[in-house]
Amino acid sequence: MTTPAFAGPADVLIVGGGIGGLSAAFALARAGLRVRVLEQAREFGEVGAGLQIAPNCTRILHEYGLLDEAKRLGVLPKSMVMRDAVDGSELTRLDLADLERKYGFPYMVIHRSDLHGMFLRACRRADVDLVTDARISGYENTASGARVLWEDGRADEARVIIAADGLHSVARRLLVEDELVSSAYVAYRAAVPIEQVDRDVDLSEVSVHVGPRCHFVQYGLRGGEMLNQVAVFQSPKALAGEEDWGTPDELDNAFAATCPDVRAGIPLMWRDRWWRMFDRDPIMTWVHGNIALLGDAAHPPLQYMAQGAIMAIEDGWVLAEHVAARRAGDGSIDWPGVLAAYEAVRPEHCRRVMLTARAWGELWHLDGVARLQRNEILRARDIYDYSFTEWIYGPTALTPEEEPPMFAPIPLDSVSALVSTG
Repeated sequence: MTTPAFAGPADVLIVGGGIGGLSAAFALARAGLRVRVLEQAREFGEVGAGLQIAPNCTRILHEYGLLDEAKRLGVLPKSMVMRDAVDGSELTRLDLADLERKYGFPYMVIHRSDLHGMFLRACRRADVDLVTDARISGYENTASGARVLWEDGRADEARVIIAADGLHSVARRLLVEDELVSSAYVAYRAAVPIEQVDRDVDLSEVSVHVGPRCHFVQYGLRGGEMLNQVAVFQSPKALAGEEDWGTPDELDNAFAATCPDVRAGIPLMWRDRWWRMFDRDPIMTWVHGNIALLGDAAHPPLQYMAQGAIMAIEDGWVLAEHVAARRAGDGSIDWPGVLAAYEAVRPEHCRRVMLTARAWGELWHLDGVARLQRNEILRARDIYDYSFTEWIYGPTALTPEEEPPMFAPIPLDSVSALVSTG
């Protein structure tokens, strides 16, 4: 049995002990609040493999005093390279050392469990009350705040409740009765010791091979001791409406016509589990009285932008910044003002990321003439052109006015003549 980190009620209850919940708890505890995290599992932990952490997140880790620890746990690759999965040719790249010079903070890759563990340790140092076996069945507003209802009949109250309860969020139902959106794509992962890899792999780069209805990602983890791989493909069984979809036979079929470098990685994929790729349509209302959504509960994206965990970390940072800005001299906080400011800026940013992720998925998986057009556009890009990253890798906006403009997409048919005569 654990001893509570503080006596009495919490200022903020956070439901969900994933990366979003713990990072928000740490941010709010740094702001001087008593924070309790309710996690349904028997212990805090995270499953999965690698994560990419862009400068808009490493900037926040630096502010939290956690960036050096993250660097020790992760890898700072030198470049991100996109290649064609069919012929293996290079399409474009990012010089990640130059990216760091431009944005002031590095692009890094880290094991999901290492990032989660780092925030868990930070929460313990900050006296966050960490509660496990907390199965929550409902949420209610009260005259003085809000409460969560446990499945066993108990209730827990606080001034504000942050629902970081994930893709299948219970709290989201307070705001919208929506359904998951299936992309019909599935992800296989593998994070394996490098000595198990029987081919040469450049661990100084994040490599992305994009192909017809599939893509393949690989990069190093834990100082190059591990190789992380992700293989994503469209499932014919899903398109046909079958319930058992994304199976290993589909994995093998999906990558059968890819280049040797990609095919060589497929035997390493974990075959006992796979991740069907769902998102939800964006919503612009995240606050219900004294209850607010955070992370995947508010904005579960497809993974193509590598911004899912980052958006959740940004959510907590923005909340804490508005708490600090709306604290009176007597220590009281204008919580309606905090939640209104949070809702004024975060939904629009995350809407952009979610819709761009969908569009990027379509772009990566093109076939036929459209694939050739995409390749020509990517090859023509100046390596040091950051017009497509300015809106996402810069400082996290605290107000709508600080949100940068979106990039201007290049139409595929702008290179149709070049491709057809090429």
